[in-house]
Amino acid sequence: MTHIGLNAHLLFGKAGYRSAGIHGYIYHTLANLAAEAPDDWRFTAMVGGKNELTFDGITMHRAGWDTESPLSRILWEQMVQPGQLGDFDLYHALAFVSPVLMTKPSVVTVYDLSFLHYPQVLSASRRLYLRLFTALSCQRANRVIAISHSTARDLSDSLGIPAEKIDVAVPGYDAATYKPLPREQIEAFRKRENLPDRFWLFLGTLEPRKNLPMLLEAYTALPKSERLPLILAGGKGWDYEVIFSSVERYNLVKEVQFPGYLPVDVLPLWYNSAEAFIYPSVFEGFGLPVLEAMACGTPVLVSDASSLPEVAGNAGMCLPPHDVQAWTAGLQRAYVDAEWRLQAHEQGLLEAMRFNWRQTAQATIASYRQALR
Repeated sequence: MTHIGLNAHLLFGKAGYRSAGIHGYIYHTLANLAAEAPDDWRFTAMVGGKNELTFDGITMHRAGWDTESPLSRILWEQMVQPGQLGDFDLYHALAFVSPVLMTKPSVVTVYDLSFLHYPQVLSASRRLYLRLFTALSCQRANRVIAISHSTARDLSDSLGIPAEKIDVAVPGYDAATYKPLPREQIEAFRKRENLPDRFWLFLGTLEPRKNLPMLLEAYTALPKSERLPLILAGGKGWDYEVIFSSVERYNLVKEVQFPGYLPVDVLPLWYNSAEAFIYPSVFEGFGLPVLEAMACGTPVLVSDASSLPEVAGNAGMCLPPHDVQAWTAGLQRAYVDAEWRLQAHEQGLLEAMRFNWRQTAQATIASYRQALR
């Protein structure tokens, strides 16, 4: 019997910005993992004391205290966790860091290296912890899992991890949730939210790497007759003031809206209601909102940076992230070209079918097999 331990302390059971991103990846991986594993494998997921989630085929081991704060989680990872590894044949750190006192074969999952490339997003202490311990964990691990080929290349280029040691397990999406919805349902949602019949949507944390000032400059260059209302949805991250000041500087207060954080349960309605989804980010570990929008049949315009071309495939438009004129031309085409919108709708649905959480779990199991050798 092979026993695998999983550090899932970044699995949160409550709504908010933490319920997406890393939480979502861990949640769906655990939900599919046991079904894809050999019958003689068993799993134990270590979580915080307040976490009440359960998964088929996985034993949940809850810590003696709440580990939602970074400090409490780090203390658990480095002080308590090493003493709980005795029964495991393999240990999987599901988010960046393994214990320094690691005595077992291990796998570590890395989502992106934004803490290296955009360090301002974290406090100095958390940045130092991730810089030091992610590199050490990856170097000592038997296998490293990246969530995109872009992140895999970054691990080699930035941390010197050998490419042959890295496996890629890309995210999936919930096909029962993210799909084209009936027109009546979309119209009722637009009416309830007082949304225009045609608008462009961005969804993501409001922070520098999302590249929104560039988007606003490109948007301003459009003729007023060819501008759709632009909705920039998402919670405030860091250094977001420049986004709001750009709206004021370009006199876009009536054309650009900020609805704030959008609950997960209404995201399919937002994607379906938008005429196009706009994602000009300069750096992403994967770019899940792009996949979700494509799965809903919404045409996408994305940067040709980091992992985003992997996600978009042949759907939509991939544009240079710092080329304002290219984005103005792309937005203009999205406005006037109904044939392009139809093609992007159909191709996006096809491209989205390349991704599912069962394949994520299968790739994870394959990485375990390599590590156990």
